[in-house]
Amino acid sequence: MSKPAALLQPQMQAGLGFPTLLRKELQRFWKVAFQTVAAPVITALLYLVVFAHVLEGHTLVYGRVPYTAFLIPGLMMMSMLQNAFANPSSSIIQSRMSGNLVFILLPPMSHYELFGAYVLAAVARGLAVGLCVWLTALYFAPLMPAQPLWVLAFGLLSCGIMGTLGLIAGLWSEKFDQLSAFQNFLIMPATFLSGVFYSIHTLPPFWLAVSHWNPLFYTIDGFRYGFFAVSDVSPWHSLAVVAGVFAALMLIALRLLARGYKLRH
Repeated sequence: MSKPAALLQPQMQAGLGFPTLLRKELQRFWKVAFQTVAAPVITALLYLVVFAHVLEGHTLVYGRVPYTAFLIPGLMMMSMLQNAFANPSSSIIQSRMSGNLVFILLPPMSHYELFGAYVLAAVARGLAVGLCVWLTALYFAPLMPAQPLWVLAFGLLSCGIMGTLGLIAGLWSEKFDQLSAFQNFLIMPATFLSGVFYSIHTLPPFWLAVSHWNPLFYTIDGFRYGFFAVSDVSPWHSLAVVAGVFAALMLIALRLLARGYKLRH
């Protein structure tokens, strides 16, 4: 091998880590799509059938939106958030428990590449689930986005938030019990109290104030604005909150990866 080629080869090999890890994370959930995509869609549809059967015809939201139509974006976002969180968190904890987590440190990848691979795969899974929920929900209500760019912006940022949070949770958790506690005591309550099933203006003053401190409320309210062009708070305010939360979590995750937090030891 010539000297220039020998010098170039490590650089070429160094660029293979990110796409390889990204492909591995994408294939990991796609090969079991019945569990990772179809099952969340079925769960969302069960919520839709039950709540729509009980409240459709009895409730109008924002004064003009039928309850079934109002519920669909909330269920889409709830499914997207939960699955975006699950992808990196379950991947890292399974690798830790099987003893092969150290192998992600062997390729010449920076912490930016590690972050990008895990979070992009999480975003892909979240968007795939959300799209499937929407397509199947069209049977119940012909709902089309009024502002598609808002839908896309909040979909990407929201999945990015939960993918990053899932990465942090996976790094922190040393066993499945700790990860389950993270999901049951933080993710699940924050999701269900974010306005998936109701407009927050129907809440008593105390819970209305609490909802404004829940970042997931802004993901759902902004996402819902993309469908109806109406929301509980300004979409620009929601976008600023969601973008700020994503930036803060990203800095934390990058810091942990740069230190090799619970990866090297």
